[in-house]
Amino acid sequence: MSSQEEEDAAAVEPVDDGVDYDYLESLVSEHVTGRESHVNAEAFRIDANSVPDVLSTFKQEAGFDHLSMLTAQEYEDRFESIYHLKKFDDPTQEVSVVVPMPRDNPVQQSAEPVFRTADWHEREAYDLVGVEYEGHPDLRRILLPETWQGHPLRLDYNQDKPQIVTFEEHENPLEEHYKETEGEEDLDTMFLNIGPHHPATHGVLHVKTVLDGEQVADLDPDIGYLHRCQEQMCQNGTYRHQIMPYPDRWDYAPSGLANEWAYARAIEDLAEVEVPEYAQVIRTMGTELTRIASHMLALATFGLDIVGDFSAVFMYAMRDREIVQNILEDLTGQRMMFNYFRIGGVVWDLPEPRDEFFDNIRNFLEGLPERIDEYHNLLTQNELFQMRTVDTGYIGPEMAKDYGVTGPILRASGVDYDLRRDDPYGYYDKLDWDVRTREEGDNLARLLVRMEEVEESAKIIEQCVDILEDWPEDDREIQSNVPRTLKPDAGKEIYRAVEAPKGELGIYIRSDGTAKPARFKIRGPSFNNLSALQVMSEGELISDLIATLGSLDIILAEVDR
Repeated sequence: MSSQEEEDAAAVEPVDDGVDYDYLESLVSEHVTGRESHVNAEAFRIDANSVPDVLSTFKQEAGFDHLSMLTAQEYEDRFESIYHLKKFDDPTQEVSVVVPMPRDNPVQQSAEPVFRTADWHEREAYDLVGVEYEGHPDLRRILLPETWQGHPLRLDYNQDKPQIVTFEEHENPLEEHYKETEGEEDLDTMFLNIGPHHPATHGVLHVKTVLDGEQVADLDPDIGYLHRCQEQMCQNGTYRHQIMPYPDRWDYAPSGLANEWAYARAIEDLAEVEVPEYAQVIRTMGTELTRIASHMLALATFGLDIVGDFSAVFMYAMRDREIVQNILEDLTGQRMMFNYFRIGGVVWDLPEPRDEFFDNIRNFLEGLPERIDEYHNLLTQNELFQMRTVDTGYIGPEMAKDYGVTGPILRASGVDYDLRRDDPYGYYDKLDWDVRTREEGDNLARLLVRMEEVEESAKIIEQCVDILEDWPEDDREIQSNVPRTLKPDAGKEIYRAVEAPKGELGIYIRSDGTAKPARFKIRGPSFNNLSALQVMSEGELISDLIATLGSLDIILAEVDR
């Protein structure tokens, strides 16, 4: 089936989400060449040379200030980039911008002048798909070595072709600029390789750093050491059974249940699968348990980065994380790779005896306030810790938005954005909890937001336990009736996201009418958050860079996928 036949076969109804798409089209009518209906939003096809104009208009005049993700893909007759836009004020309002390009010349204008976050997204699209973005300030590979031959997501890519990666000595990136502007041969700066070594750089991350004395003059995060072709593996798996085990491996810190929910939400909406209310409560409770476990690990490693005390700081937080891990093991049967969600619900009901399971959760929640106080005594009230984290790693709200930063990092910069409340799913909109924000935008604020979110997660879990405890035994439906094989209509496309512990985790799926996706794209929050490290660290001390990197709470399996 050709790509055009796929689009015609999809027959998706126009989206009715409160967005005046006719008005949007009128704003950029001279650039629009066509219109599509995706499951989540209407999409406008535009000319490849009109990208900055259209995106700037949507951002400035219509308020679509969040470039959530870029998806590049190849069809039999063309290449295509899709810019998935949202509003930070109301993420339920979405619009997609589709840029078709001919197969023999996949070139378009860059979106980087409009959205700074497009920098890394377009580099990834160039690296894996081979789309070129004119006007991009630094279009080079991002996951693969510069000497790599070919683009792995192209239809004609030869996976069996041997690749030779040459060794290149790292050069000071400021050298040429210094020679041109100062006319001197000797640089008064030092090039320093930080990483890749795990766990000091929170995974196999390599940061190419230029120092002027002890100040950071320039830096470039070098990623891709843990690239495992996760998107390609999902594209080769069936919707119904083979994809769900993979999300646990994107962020195994653990955020597994939140990751599973991202895929579940996308495919359930794409295939029009309903989820029983009872299963939604279980999903909500389990995901908030993983949020606490994830934030505890962030607290432990951040304290280790700053204070360097393994026993007092790191092990205190790991002690509490271990209790949560035990609860999750009782619920899912696993400690890291949960594989607990199923399309249409969860794999099994709560463990028996239920009363004992609920007691274990309540005992943990009852002791949590005292433990939070311990962490404040150990860390946030420590003068040395405050010296390293207050007013370091600053990023303001507008800059954070421009880089596509989400999660606790964005909320620590004063942006009140949380998909659990703003684009509700599961059982969140029926529970009493708050989104916690701070205004400081520094390293300490990011830690404090995570600690406050642990308290909010505890409130959510407690309410879920009360609801589940009183749920009638005859009405405990854990899964809806889902066909053995799922084959969404050819040409249907969707982008859905959830609020994972590290931020907005999104999934784009395009169906070709078979049991496997034609395109599967992951928006990892760590990928976007890490892209802002340079702007947060330039001009600060090398010691501040270490603190800032720790405050981002990245995981490289999710950055590289």
